[in-house]
This record gives sequence, structure tokens and C-alpha cells, in this order.
Amino acid sequence: MIYLLAFLIGGAICALGQLIKDLCKLTTGHITTLFVALGVLLDTNDFYDNIIDISGAGAILPITSFGHSLAHASYQGALKDGFIGIFTGIYDKTAGGIALVLILSLLVGLIFKPKK
Repeated sequence: MIYLLAFLIGGAICALGQLIKDLCKLTTGHITTLFVALGVLLDTNDFYDNIIDISGAGAILPITSFGHSLAHASYQGALKDGFIGIFTGIYDKTAGGIALVLILSLLVGLIFKPKK
């Protein structure tokens, strides 16, 4: 059952992105930013955590989960360290993902040549 829910919820998130792209003529960068902000908004009252509990990887893999991680880490850091924790908490939770993206971007940039 978890596979079906992951497929349905993850597919719904992706379908929403495709609908926004087709109907509003937004670029991929705009949609990515929109979905990160949506993940931040859905973090209120642990709503996105409930979606993750229901669907598992269907809600963890889309970019909305990155926004959720940023907001959740900032909040936890603020509770632990006060105002400075808002900024330091982000790096505690998301540093691994950001480092992976930077390393993979470097490798892809070295392997493939851009078009002229």
C-alpha cells in the first residue's frame, strides 16, 4: 500500500508542477522556487510531516521536501540556539544534500562539453 501512496502523492506533486508549467508558461527555475516555497509553507503545523508519514518517498523526493527541510531545520535551530540557530540549523540538516549537488554538478561539468 505504501508504494501506491508514494506513487500517487509523488505523481500528484509532479503533475501539479507540469500543470503550472503548461498553463502559466513559467520557466523551470520559477517552478522550482515556487515548490521550495510551497514546501516551506506546508511545514506549518507539521502538515508536510504527515504527508511524509503517509507516502514515504513520494513526498521526500520532490523539491518540496527541500523547502520543508529548510524550514524545519531553521525552526529546530531557533528553538535550540535562539536567533543565530535560524541560520545555523539550516546547515545541520541540509549540508549533505547541498554538498552532493555541488560535487555532482562539478563532475557533470567536467565530463560533458557545452554546446557552442
